[in-house]
Amino acid sequence: MEYTVKQLAELAGISSRTLRYYDEIGLLKPKRMNSASYRIYGQKEIDRLQHILFYRELDVGLDAIMTLMNEDTFHVEKALLQHKAHLEQKRDRLNQLLQTLEQTIASTKGGEPMSNQSKFAAFKRQQIKENERLYGKEIRKEYGEDTVNETNNHLLQLTESDYLQRQKIENALTERLREASNSLVITKETEQEITQLHKKWIMFSWSTYSEQAHIGLADLYVEDERFKRYYDAIASNAASILRTAIRNTLAP
Repeated sequence: MEYTVKQLAELAGISSRTLRYYDEIGLLKPKRMNSASYRIYGQKEIDRLQHILFYRELDVGLDAIMTLMNEDTFHVEKALLQHKAHLEQKRDRLNQLLQTLEQTIASTKGGEPMSNQSKFAAFKRQQIKENERLYGKEIRKEYGEDTVNETNNHLLQLTESDYLQRQKIENALTERLREASNSLVITKETEQEITQLHKKWIMFSWSTYSEQAHIGLADLYVEDERFKRYYDAIASNAASILRTAIRNTLAP
C-alpha cells in the first residue's frame, strides 16, 4: 500500500508537520511525488519510520538517528533486537518506579509505613542497571567481578541522607569542572578540590579506596569514549581536566 502524508501521519500517530520535517532534513524521504506534488510513502518508508519512532521513544536525537540509519552497517533485524532490549530495560525501570509510587501512595493512605531507603531503592537499582549497560564490561574487566558486585551492593545500601549528600557532591564537582573548563589556568588548589570532591563521590559506591584505583578510574574516563563523552557533555574537555587533576594530586 501507499500513503499520503495525512494517511501515514494518522497510521503512525504523529503529525503531518513531523513527516514533512523528516523529509526536509533527509531523515525520511517519500517514495515519490504524485502528479499533484503530494508526498507518497511506500512500505520501505513505513518500515524506516517505525525504526525512527523506536529510536525517538528511547530519546535518541534526530541527528544520531540519521547517522545510525544511514550507516552501511545498519542491519534491520539487529536494530529490531536492540530496540527490543532497550524497551525492555525501559519497561523494567518504569515498573520499578510504578511499584515505588504505589507503595508510597499506600503509605500516605495509612498503609504500611515505607522506609526512606525503600523510597530511593528503585532509583538506585536503575542507576546500577544503566551503569552495567553502558560500562559493565569495561569496569568488570578492569576491576574484577567481585569488586563491581560489591560496589553495586554498597550503592544499594545507601540511606536517603547518603543519597542526597551524594547528589550534592556530584553537583559541586560538576560546577568545579565547569569553572576549570572556563579558566585560562587551573591552579593546584583547584585540582586538589576537584580530586577530593571526586573521591567523596566515588566513596558512596566504593567499599575500599586506593589512590592507584582512583588514578586508574580517571584514566578510564579519557580512554573510554563513552566515559569521555559523558564528562565532556558537562563542560569542554572535562574528562581530561578531571584526569589531570587526579593524576597531579595523587600520582607520585
